[in-house]
Amino acid sequence: MDVFGSSGARGVANEELTPAFVLRVAKAAGTAWDVPRVAIARDTRHTGRMLVDAATSGLASVGADVDRLGIVPTPGVQAYAEREGVPAIVVTASHNPPEYNGVKLIGADGVELAVSDLERIEHTLLAESFADARWDEIGQVREIDGARRRYVDALLESVDRERIADAELTVALDPGHGAGSLTSPGFIRALGCRVVTVNAQPDGHFPGRNPEPVAENLAELGQLVRAAEADVGIAHDGDADRAIFFDESGAYLEGDATFAALAAAELEAGDSLVSAVNVSQRLVDVATEVGADVELTPIGSTNIITRIRELEAEGRHVPIAGEGNGGIFFPDYRLARDGAYIAARFLELVAETPASELVAPYDGYANVRENIEYHSTAERDAMLDAAANHAHTADAELNTRDGYRLDYGDAWVLARPSGTEPLVRIYAEARDEDRAETLAGDLYDVLIEAKGRE
Repeated sequence: MDVFGSSGARGVANEELTPAFVLRVAKAAGTAWDVPRVAIARDTRHTGRMLVDAATSGLASVGADVDRLGIVPTPGVQAYAEREGVPAIVVTASHNPPEYNGVKLIGADGVELAVSDLERIEHTLLAESFADARWDEIGQVREIDGARRRYVDALLESVDRERIADAELTVALDPGHGAGSLTSPGFIRALGCRVVTVNAQPDGHFPGRNPEPVAENLAELGQLVRAAEADVGIAHDGDADRAIFFDESGAYLEGDATFAALAAAELEAGDSLVSAVNVSQRLVDVATEVGADVELTPIGSTNIITRIRELEAEGRHVPIAGEGNGGIFFPDYRLARDGAYIAARFLELVAETPASELVAPYDGYANVRENIEYHSTAERDAMLDAAANHAHTADAELNTRDGYRLDYGDAWVLARPSGTEPLVRIYAEARDEDRAETLAGDLYDVLIEAKGRE
């Protein structure tokens, strides 16, 4: 797909992602859906209202009535879509920097669209075969109140509130100025926790930190955990479909480690776990220990959802899926990544066992991640060609499902183009930190040399 990447269409707002482009995407979606009503919502980004206005106009122009929900976490929009039986558009760039925005499309079942559905909409967009309505048949617009409240109410019914409340936990929370600022503090307090916050004011400029919940952006949360003597720290991305954690000492917990702890509590023999090609060996070890299968997909929530649905159609049980970036699915609850729900499920475990002890069995791995920016498709292609040459000469097992993953038995390294930013990403993991850094560094040098030749 040229328009919709691994998690929707994204770009720098008013440069790559313009109101005119978003209007056309909305017209294409409305035409392909051919339904009387569509919901629309956004995260807190400064350009969100402008792009929602454009999308609203596009939907109305093809005859769809529009429910405007305001600022709602993406999983809250998915809950509304499922409850009301209407598809939805979310204006969000999730974890991308503040200057970015994006468009994510949700089906009437509350699930992100499958690749085949996105391709149908993309074809309509590129062909500009829009079903423009007559002047007296354009869609009408209404403002919807209460979408956030109903989302939180449903969350509260879905987790073990008593177990969490009995533990009298103190939670340090960093919603990162995003949509979760309007829902997660109240939700976690309603679970019976004492909540202290940082970066909890909705602000689309993201003054406190960048939206991506990675260690280098979350120093303040670690400090808050220590100052408040909290039992756990929780951070979200811009649209609150991810959750990353700190332990009771204020130490950052690798997303792969918390994913492994949650998976260990969910998986049983015969189950399937779905993850992406950058899956940590931690997850493989957990699945192997209980007798569950691991299914790998290209990176991105759309690909993971597609595989979950395929497996469920075959009668296989997928109790947990996702990636080590904090985006985890619990398909028995809802086929959506939900940062608040992920947080609550982790709190259920922390209520019985300190966070540091929960992840201790999965701490013996070192992860390295590098990003290389490119400024042209020629630079990108040169780096990917170099990665391919490097991969085919390496003494390792090669997986080309998404980029080039080399598995050395004791370690692995992956190079792939980002689906949301002009970056080639390098991931490496090993039991020994020097080993991981060497694998990532060697591949980094190969790609930088190739980029420099363009």
